[in-house]
Amino acid sequence: MFGRKKPLWGEKPPLSSGYDAVIIGGGLHGLATAYFLAARHNMKNIAVIEKRYIGFGGAGRNTAIVRANQRTQENLPLYKEGLELWPVLTKELDFNLMFYNCGNLNLAHSEAALKAMRLQTASAQFHGIDIRLVDRKECKELIPCLDISDRPRYPVYGGMFHPAGGIVRHDAVVWGLAKGAAKHGVHIHQGTQVTAINTDKGRITSVDTDKGKINTPRVLNAAGAYSAALSWHMLGIKLPISVLTIQAMVTQPLKPLLDHVVSSGMYHCYANQTLKGEIATGAHMDPWPNYTNQNSAHYIKHQAEALGEFLPCLRGVKFMRCWAGLADMTPDMAPIIDGNDPFQGYYTDCGWGYFGFKSSIVTGKYMAEYMASGQCPDMLKPFNMRRFENHRLMGETAALVNYSPDN
Repeated sequence: MFGRKKPLWGEKPPLSSGYDAVIIGGGLHGLATAYFLAARHNMKNIAVIEKRYIGFGGAGRNTAIVRANQRTQENLPLYKEGLELWPVLTKELDFNLMFYNCGNLNLAHSEAALKAMRLQTASAQFHGIDIRLVDRKECKELIPCLDISDRPRYPVYGGMFHPAGGIVRHDAVVWGLAKGAAKHGVHIHQGTQVTAINTDKGRITSVDTDKGKINTPRVLNAAGAYSAALSWHMLGIKLPISVLTIQAMVTQPLKPLLDHVVSSGMYHCYANQTLKGEIATGAHMDPWPNYTNQNSAHYIKHQAEALGEFLPCLRGVKFMRCWAGLADMTPDMAPIIDGNDPFQGYYTDCGWGYFGFKSSIVTGKYMAEYMASGQCPDMLKPFNMRRFENHRLMGETAALVNYSPDN
């Protein structure tokens, strides 16, 4: 009864001297790629190398929101398929991922914001994604506790409702993918640090770890916020990524009052109610590069004020927990997914910023196809890192983002 429980992904495997593929990073992107490589492409000799423990980074520090309301034609199909994969993966893994498509409402607080949402809605509908514009009265019908009067500093003008969006329990996804990958033979090495990536004549040959050397022809860099540093220090590849802190928190449990995910770009605030009754809420990233997982008083004050503005019933509610994680942000807010450039056998999956959780399983599916075949799937081609030197940046943000210590 009081004995040590066996992890869902089995006991600690021995570190082999050779693997067909080594995945650096035990987050969702790394685990998803490992799972699909083993389950769909019959590559069983795979290692996931995680410096701490699986789910330590962004995988366990997000607010679990999933949606497919991106801005550009390159991103929309990827996120649409990702959203459709959650119930499929739940059955495939035989593991309850707690997917709840409660719907996502983005608030507009000006005519200009509504016009931007009109363009975004049209783009999404063109790709068959269920999104529609709603007026302020319909916003109130969706979220009765929403203040649509002229009292708030930024009154609600309308919004964009995405019924297929929702939430998924992020810890369950980590555990489910790890269990599924291990079931197909993947070795998950926690507490193991990669110290070098070795090449010969333009090809990946091996990685060094603090537990020993591993010979391998394929390496995936899926180290999240640490991907850019790893790429630069081990291979001399400089990625246009800024690492920023993003913070979140939950309130005390409350009676059901929020049936949908609600977000406001103007207030830099989003919220949803968990099955336990807590209001989980987050905000924009800190605007200066850093590697801290610490919360700040400025953030807590901002969240309290923002929530109290458009959801005044939450005034006086107590925050119970807060946490922070790191996000790797590119200038155009789109990821870097690439392979075999400049080293044959080296693959990159990073730069997700806000969107790493919701994109994880669909990117893992396609990255596995990429690594197994050596051919980049059409879905991933727009995200190669050469777009930066070719000046073909994506439009996921209206203006390029530049972060510096002076922000």
